Amino acid sequence: MHAPDHSLAAARRAFWITFAATLALKVVLAAIFPFSGDEAFFFQWGVFPSWGYSDHPPMVGWLLAGLHAMGDAPLVLRSATLLVTSVIGLGVVDVLRRLLPEDREPAAWMAGAVYLALPWSWMFVLVTTDTPLILFMALSAWAYVRADTSERGAAGWYALCGVLLGLAFLSKYFAALLGFAYAAHAFGWRRERWWAPFLVFVFALPAIALNIAFNATHGWSNVMFNVFNRNEGSAWSVKTLGTYLAMVAYLFTPWLLWQGLLARPAAGVSPTTRRTLAVLWLFPVAVFTFVSLRRTVGLHWVLGFVPVFVVWAGLRVDVHALRRSLKWTTALSVPHLIAVLLIAIGPLSWWAHTKLFDRAVFLRETAAVVAALRADMPAGATLMARTYNPAAMLAYHHKQYVPVFGVGRHHARQDDQIIDFRQYEGQAIRVFLYDEPDLADFAPYFDRVSAKRFEIEGVPFWAVDGTGFKFQPFRDTVLAEIAREFHAIPAWLPVLGNPFCERYGFAQCSPGR
Repeated sequence: MHAPDHSLAAARRAFWITFAATLALKVVLAAIFPFSGDEAFFFQWGVFPSWGYSDHPPMVGWLLAGLHAMGDAPLVLRSATLLVTSVIGLGVVDVLRRLLPEDREPAAWMAGAVYLALPWSWMFVLVTTDTPLILFMALSAWAYVRADTSERGAAGWYALCGVLLGLAFLSKYFAALLGFAYAAHAFGWRRERWWAPFLVFVFALPAIALNIAFNATHGWSNVMFNVFNRNEGSAWSVKTLGTYLAMVAYLFTPWLLWQGLLARPAAGVSPTTRRTLAVLWLFPVAVFTFVSLRRTVGLHWVLGFVPVFVVWAGLRVDVHALRRSLKWTTALSVPHLIAVLLIAIGPLSWWAHTKLFDRAVFLRETAAVVAALRADMPAGATLMARTYNPAAMLAYHHKQYVPVFGVGRHHARQDDQIIDFRQYEGQAIRVFLYDEPDLADFAPYFDRVSAKRFEIEGVPFWAVDGTGFKFQPFRDTVLAEIAREFHAIPAWLPVLGNPFCERYGFAQCSPGR
């Protein structure tokens, strides 16, 4: 008579212990882990808030603008991120408690604990575009399930689902895949609700329209990055497919995936609901499988669908199997924790004989690098770097924006939106480099150039000092190459504005081209 209560109490206790332990761990990691290049890059979006940015929609920039107002310490800037998976863990429990029969409630709490114990849940502390994406995707899926299981008031839940999907879309374009999953589910398995995807789309449309308006007036920067520039050179590959399938098994954990596939669905759970959860995670996984035939699929691409998978598994796997899964998942987390701590606080000497030593020193000692660069910087000089990662990290510690001096790569092209190289005409520029420079690469753009070598923790770094910057040759070579490489906007896209091309007079990518 009391066994179910004891089981429920034990499951609740396991969840809250896991919740508290993982939240505390995330706080510690957020406080001690060095600020990364991607974080530093997105931080500049918060320093210079706008209604859109170079690579992705603006949500993380808006988030960081608010956090920046409270402080610039890593723990402050990461505070929203470290709460994301904790909130989603509560959502996993909430959905399963609503869907499972009362006597199976312990499985809801145990599934939530398993989700929180996943390494990629408690390691989720770095603030990137994935922070708001994964949160709003999870909330949108939660609202969709509420709508799908409601007879009265379903339209309101679908509307909320659409609003949240729009916010996820303003975080990253991957959110659209969740919208396609909704459509595939409704048109394929919920045909009496054929109208639901249209209602979801209507309420997501304002966010989509905002992003389209930004792109049309800013050289389609998000589209150029996500659709064209980052996919150049992709080709059919079985290797990338195999890597992706192994990653999915690793991400979902082989045991929970195996348990979910073998288990019989719980009695008392509607077949309609089971199909809903299955489609919401299997459809994106299938799409990514196809994508992986041509290019590498990042682990973070799939993270937003892990909560839906865990809910699906929770509908099928009994509490005893979930308890075993929690133990195995906790064991899996141990080597991950050791690796994270080694990166965060391990002695730098451990990296001394690896190819990553200079990058490790730069990551951990960026403040010292900035101090060395500022120590004898020519009066009035502007600090720059050759690529976006060091530029962003230097900017975070320098407390000033650090532009990229050179062509750079297809990603992180925020300079194209906000930097005007004409303002540096005749001025001094100091450029940071990891490796010894060839001054011939810089000579055409300055009256005089010289190199400086300095060491941090025994690692040599370099700086090039250029006096009397010459804008015109820089425009005709470096900026012209940027226009050709990264602003080759397809003719069928209407260009209503392009700050980079208009600023420097590149007619081929300006309005009226």
